[in-house]
Amino acid sequence: MMQPNGTEPTGQLTIRTLAMPADTNPAGDIFGGWVMSQMDIAGAIAAVERAHGRVVTVAVEAMTFIAPVKVGDILCVYTTVERVGTTSITIALEAWARRNRLDDRVKVTDARFVYVALGEDGSKRAIPSA
Repeated sequence: MMQPNGTEPTGQLTIRTLAMPADTNPAGDIFGGWVMSQMDIAGAIAAVERAHGRVVTVAVEAMTFIAPVKVGDILCVYTTVERVGTTSITIALEAWARRNRLDDRVKVTDARFVYVALGEDGSKRAIPSA
């Protein structure tokens, strides 16, 4: 998995999005489910690019919430293809928050998601070698 407390993001910047008030939990922080959803979107983008086609999420092998995301933060999700199997692909993810829309960023979450490649008929298909 990723380095737990690195000072620089690892992987390719895949998505950036602004955390909005509608995405808060009762404590006023951004809801963890929203962060997880953004990470799943980013992971799927990376998996589709590597698998050259449709994928579905089959597992979240690990996910660690490190720091809260605040309203107004820009959530940046970085992805790394960690493993490619015959039909599955594991993507390591890091989410970083840019505070106050500046370069002050903090790692907020890391995770490992697994996707399976599907053919047009919805059944598993082999992932090309490159």
